[in-house]
Amino acid sequence: MTIMTMAMACATLFPLLIIIATLLLNKSSSINFEKSTPFECGFDPHSSARIPFSLRFFILAVLFLVFDIEIALLMPIPTMINLNTMVKGALITFCLILIAGLYHEWNESSLEWK
Repeated sequence: MTIMTMAMACATLFPLLIIIATLLLNKSSSINFEKSTPFECGFDPHSSARIPFSLRFFILAVLFLVFDIEIALLMPIPTMINLNTMVKGALITFCLILIAGLYHEWNESSLEWK
């Protein structure tokens, strides 16, 4: 066996073993109503313990993470300018894709907080 096939076998075998062990161990535990209720110092809660989550806030947070990753990818561009024309073409294409995505989000009004 080559190292590659052994690595692939380990990469599929270990997650399968973990999934099977989780399923077997999870069958023994049953859902208890008392354990799944919210706990407030031994008293019954006055209101729902589950507060609704704003979908607009979630979308804004995801957009922030995407733009943050894009900035991290754009940071090394000044050092890559002196490379060959193929790298410059890839950088220009990447920037055009980012600008097109920003334009789409702007037209969709995803960036506005209403």
